[in-house]
Amino acid sequence: MLTVTIYAAAAAFVGALLALLIYHLTVVRPTFAWIAHLLGMHDGLIAGGTGGAADRFKAVEEAHASTRDALQSAVGRIDALEASALTDVSRVGFVRYDAFNDAESGLSYALALLNRQGDGVVITSIYSRADTRTFGKPVSAFKPTVHASAEELEAIEKARAQT
Repeated sequence: MLTVTIYAAAAAFVGALLALLIYHLTVVRPTFAWIAHLLGMHDGLIAGGTGGAADRFKAVEEAHASTRDALQSAVGRIDALEASALTDVSRVGFVRYDAFNDAESGLSYALALLNRQGDGVVITSIYSRADTRTFGKPVSAFKPTVHASAEELEAIEKARAQT
């Protein structure tokens, strides 16, 4: 009886192994082959047909790092340019006029040279038949710090009107 039980157990074991072998050959192996095929297609799509997905992702990361460095450099340059632009002479007002009735040539002028905050200078040249005189007056916040003529004020206003 013990021998029959051992044979029966051995037959059951061999039958179970045979069932597992059939299941592996008909279900598991084709599924793994299909998954390998799908992974290959995925890698091909991600990599653009060459290399693997890991190579493509590495290239994207390197491009991102390069772009980030270029952006930081550009931001630094823009900050420096904006700081410089605050003090540059970007507003100019020019007025020509006749300072005296006997010299009607329009050679007298007032020239305002100001930065964005309205700081700078207004230069006036007064022409007469006998001589020419030039004056410079400081300007702060679009206002002359000393007495200014109507033409000088007009030149400052023209400079202020510029954007």
